[in-house]
Amino acid sequence: MSTVPILKRAFAEMLGTAWLVFGGCGAAVLAAKFPQVGIGLLGVSLAFGLTVLTMAYTIGHISGCHLNPAVSVGLWVGKRFPASDLLPYIIAQVIGGVVGAGLLYVIASGQAGFSTSGGFASNGYGAHSPGGYSLPACLVAEVALTFFFVTIVLGSTDGRAPQGFAPIAIGLALTLVHLVGIPVTNLSVNPARSLGPALFVGGWALSQLWLFWIAPFLGAALAGVVYRWMETETKVDLLPPMSGEAKKPG
Repeated sequence: MSTVPILKRAFAEMLGTAWLVFGGCGAAVLAAKFPQVGIGLLGVSLAFGLTVLTMAYTIGHISGCHLNPAVSVGLWVGKRFPASDLLPYIIAQVIGGVVGAGLLYVIASGQAGFSTSGGFASNGYGAHSPGGYSLPACLVAEVALTFFFVTIVLGSTDGRAPQGFAPIAIGLALTLVHLVGIPVTNLSVNPARSLGPALFVGGWALSQLWLFWIAPFLGAALAGVVYRWMETETKVDLLPPMSGEAKKPG
């Protein structure tokens, strides 16, 4: 149980989630298509991974650095996070997502001709999927990628795992799932990350937002169940206990 008051932990989660959305979505909106030197899909994926990596070392010892309602739910299902802290964390993460997107909007709108009609890093399916993927494909992708991401979070933060390396594993995992998922949905695996940009785009982004809340929660809950099952230790006696003194051979 953390000794840091819930208000301070929630504030840390808000700050960290704002950094994730501002840094990751900012890389997509401001830098990905910059003439001649744009960072492209690989750069955006790295940007998301780096936001988690840097914040994990900054606030991990304060709040655990979830930065994602789905991660909090997965940790709760996996018996690694108290139910009493779940709602404050999710509220803080959602606020952080909106703050990060708002900061990005203020900066991006300073360019002549800027419009959110380009998507503003929102997540989508069907006609609004970057690669034109169908709703079922996008649903499966978001559930599966969230499942693997949260499983890595659970495993790398396990007390039996090598200590001090969890932020690296988690940051690289978020980079990898973005490399796979950006062409499909622009990748969410994080309801707070999806909500922030969608509020500024409105219309189609808000109407499709349900998928990017339901799918990450499903994937995270499944990860919590599966990892909890895998980590359970069962002691098996190969031989029954012997009573009295063992007989000597001969």
